[in-house]
Amino acid sequence: MLDRTKFATSSATNPEAVVCIPTFRRPTGLKKTLESLVAQTGVNNFAVVVVENDAEKLEGRQVADAVFAAQMLTGFCVVEPTQGNCSAINTAFRTAREHFPTADFFLMIDDDEEAAPTWLAHMIDTARSSGADLVGGPVVRRFERDAPPSLEQHPLFYSTITRSGETASLHGTGNCLIRRKVLETFGEPTLDPRFNFLGGGDMDFFTRCQLAGFKSYWNADAKVFETVPAQRTRARWVLRRSITTGAINYGIDQKRYQGRRGTAWLVLKNFISLGIAPFRAARALLATGHWLPASHPLCLSIGRNLAAFGLAPTPYQAANVTLLCETAPDSAARTPRSK
Repeated sequence: MLDRTKFATSSATNPEAVVCIPTFRRPTGLKKTLESLVAQTGVNNFAVVVVENDAEKLEGRQVADAVFAAQMLTGFCVVEPTQGNCSAINTAFRTAREHFPTADFFLMIDDDEEAAPTWLAHMIDTARSSGADLVGGPVVRRFERDAPPSLEQHPLFYSTITRSGETASLHGTGNCLIRRKVLETFGEPTLDPRFNFLGGGDMDFFTRCQLAGFKSYWNADAKVFETVPAQRTRARWVLRRSITTGAINYGIDQKRYQGRRGTAWLVLKNFISLGIAPFRAARALLATGHWLPASHPLCLSIGRNLAAFGLAPTPYQAANVTLLCETAPDSAARTPRSK
């Protein structure tokens, strides 16, 4: 059951926008995220909903409650005891819609990210001026230690969308705005819980938005900054994350293509991926001069085919956090998940 005992009194009962932040064992990161929201300029009428996904330690709730109690931000924190990134995000969007019925814009930022001072204003202005149903912006990576060019050129660490304008689809919830009508069209759950421990529930959601005809827009100036811990710069983590991305792509395709024809197409698509992956890897090697970015197409194909045999990884499950998960604890000394 969702713990609603820690709702803070909201001073802004009719915000136009609500920023949602799911968090798991990153109290230091969450504090920085909230501080970046305090520093927003050009917009005042917004609220914040934090979802604590660690019902055991509740470190994130302690940080959030302190911020709200000091009236630095309008909002509250709730606890989602069901572990998993999709569960936390679903609770965030659902609670925000229910508690702030007049809000039209629902944004999300991760607890390892900090928003640029004009981030919120850029996102809302873009939605209004373009009429877009969804808006995205870049996540700029800041490495804890100096990163080699091989990482900076790796597809996992930069966005494939580089210019402001209409785009076919967004790719992640780490920097996004979603209009209320989009969330209400799909109903519950917003993100498919089957992606809870694999990841990619956001990619699946945005794919469904594209197929439903919703308009997406990109604002290259609406930046958030993500801190990349040292453990994610290791080749082992990068390779595994690429494999996971391939498994996610297969999972999204599997939902879309059903029946005998769908299964046949999936088999063919996996077979084709095995054939073209070496050529894509060679092209990436020529472009970057390093084997790590070049390995990405190969790992994508491996991930797709592993998933087809039921061997998809589960990076968001507690025991695997250190190796694969998008969520790294604030301290390496922390006990890994059992994001």
